[in-house]
Amino acid sequence: MWPSDPRYQHQQKQEEEITDMDPNKLNNNDMVLSKAIKLDEEMLKLPNRVSETLTGHNILITGGTGFMGKVFIEKVLRKTPNVGAIYLLVRNKKGKDPKERLKDVFSSPLFNQLKEERGADIIDRKIHPVLGDVSLPDLGLSKEDRQFLADNITIVYHMAATIRFDEALKKAVLLNTRGTKLMLQLAKEMKKLQLFGHVSTAYCHLNEPVLEEKPYPPPADPHNIIKCMEWMSDEVAESMTKKILGNLPNTYAYTKALAEHLVVEQFDNLPVGIMRPSIVVPIWKEPLPGWTDNINGPTGLLIGAGKGVIRSMYCDSDSYADFLPVDIAVNAMMVATWNWLARGDRSRRICHMTSSSEIKISWAEIVELGRSIVENVVPLNGVAWYPGGSLKKNRTYHNICVFFFHWVPAYILDVFIWCAGYEPVLKRVQNRIQKGFDVFEYYANNQWDFKNTSALYIRPLLNERERREYKVDGEGIDFIEYFTDCVKAARVYILNEMPDTIPAARRHMRVMYWVDWAANILFWYFIVYLMTLCSTTVHDAREAAFGLVGSGFRAILGGDSSAAASAAASASVPMADL
Repeated sequence: MWPSDPRYQHQQKQEEEITDMDPNKLNNNDMVLSKAIKLDEEMLKLPNRVSETLTGHNILITGGTGFMGKVFIEKVLRKTPNVGAIYLLVRNKKGKDPKERLKDVFSSPLFNQLKEERGADIIDRKIHPVLGDVSLPDLGLSKEDRQFLADNITIVYHMAATIRFDEALKKAVLLNTRGTKLMLQLAKEMKKLQLFGHVSTAYCHLNEPVLEEKPYPPPADPHNIIKCMEWMSDEVAESMTKKILGNLPNTYAYTKALAEHLVVEQFDNLPVGIMRPSIVVPIWKEPLPGWTDNINGPTGLLIGAGKGVIRSMYCDSDSYADFLPVDIAVNAMMVATWNWLARGDRSRRICHMTSSSEIKISWAEIVELGRSIVENVVPLNGVAWYPGGSLKKNRTYHNICVFFFHWVPAYILDVFIWCAGYEPVLKRVQNRIQKGFDVFEYYANNQWDFKNTSALYIRPLLNERERREYKVDGEGIDFIEYFTDCVKAARVYILNEMPDTIPAARRHMRVMYWVDWAANILFWYFIVYLMTLCSTTVHDAREAAFGLVGSGFRAILGGDSSAAASAAASASVPMADL
């Protein structure tokens, strides 16, 4: 049905146009996917109050080198070029100091549109790295830097966190929870502070099936947990993790809930606000549709399924998750900032940035869309197998499928890879997939609903220009187009597969289609053969058993013990003789 869908035919035409492009003309791997919002002259006459709110402010951002942080910085610089300065708290990593790390960050195609519109020098003029680490005591700041921040910063956005769900408890507490406490202590020293925006998560109070925009009690006292983790060894903390987490599924949800409570404690002391985004996914509209810098969430599923290495998932196919494109999330952050600062609204200090109350797309729909796109529109290079498989509601059935369609092929192909003189990789890939399943299954088989009353209240307050430039709703989203953009961007920015390789990938996909068919036929032939073999064996055994019994009875009834012994020895009388 999908190849005949006119929407896919439209996508096919677009894909052919992209394929015909000269790869040498690609700008830093940019697929020319940008769909910048164009405003007419009448709309430009309207004020942009959201942009004006940040004018002249000196902003401190933690987590600025992360996925959401990069998109937020790009949006602020592009929409508010008159912002005072943006200071990024950055640690040394892999032998690179903050300046080197930021140079790598801002070389991304994500910032191409910003450089074209505002000039390439805007980054050097507005962005200033500050050496620090939220997981260290006193944030790892020098006395001079700490004093400078205390004297000059007016807005703080605290986004730094480890988003690894399987992170060790001690490390997660020191980064997510103690880091927030230390940032709040720094905020108390800031003489000009007007807003401390804490980016939490909608998925940190998982005991509540329906979540309101209000504080919830923490799973434990965050201050006591911090003290315990500071003196406790890594081994002891690891051994106590399950008991400490209780019924929460992972250290991420636990430590983010603790951190949020620390912010709530400061409601009467600091100008703090809490933003709760749900699962943040690749860009929808601008500056680069489909762009992401990681394989978390749906992107990882699309790549894994598109490469043919994910064949089964344990999931309630009718349930849905709450996904939010990252550009909508950062727009919501800026609109919330406008509401807090310009409008002085302190009644909405906790804002949900969620989508499921208005748009619901089931796991089954996501999987079907992804499969159709990688099969028919944007195939990936070098697929290990033709995309297939399904969602399973029964765990036992899922485990059987994982054994036969994940692990068995992985070991077989790794043997061939090893024989060819290369290092086996598919077992390692399947280990990573299994870890992802351990996280995915909890969220995919439970359901939460999020109220977004703040968003519904604020949207009508925006004028037409602001609604266009800071889109905070899902009106007009085309999921086929969106996921197609995600796959296109993943090809280029994650897998380094250029558009000119699409024709070859399409040919390889057709070959794998027939290989899959042949393998299925052989597999079921083998199953039928085994069943027939077993059936023949069982039949022969049953015939022999009944033959023994029948011969014995005849011998007994005939009174001939020697005949009975002879019959028992021959055991050749068929069932029909009874």
